[in-house]
Amino acid sequence: MDINMQRLQVTSTEFEEEGWIPSQFTCEGEGTNPPIKIRSIPAEAQSLVLLLEDPDAPGGTFDHWVMWNIDVNGDIAADSCPGICGLNSKGTVGYYPPCPPEGSHRYIFVVFALNKNLPLQEGSSKKQLLESIEGAVIAKGTLTGRYEKQDKKA
Repeated sequence: MDINMQRLQVTSTEFEEEGWIPSQFTCEGEGTNPPIKIRSIPAEAQSLVLLLEDPDAPGGTFDHWVMWNIDVNGDIAADSCPGICGLNSKGTVGYYPPCPPEGSHRYIFVVFALNKNLPLQEGSSKKQLLESIEGAVIAKGTLTGRYEKQDKKA
């Protein structure tokens, strides 16, 4: 991250930084997204982008959520899609809940504030998204949660 770039504050009411994501937001629960709050959004921001990445996945980073053109009010409610959703690594559109095959995995919510809205269509790829935000990012922040299956058979 550019040392001069503003930092967004990304939090959740459901877990702390590096804390355990409650099972209701995973494949062992309801499988809905947790609530996310974004603060310190620059006044010139026009939209937000959110990525949810699992860098510990066996085949490389697994994208659980790809979303853009989120309103700059900074609140993402539980079980919602307040922007336009793209393809996750499972090949579906929207949130795909944490479901690590084994062990504890990190789930990193990466949020970007942009100085524009994006012209991408629903179902666009993460690659298309990252190409389209080049030069438009004015702030960035992350929130990392962890999850390990409680029911080893799930």
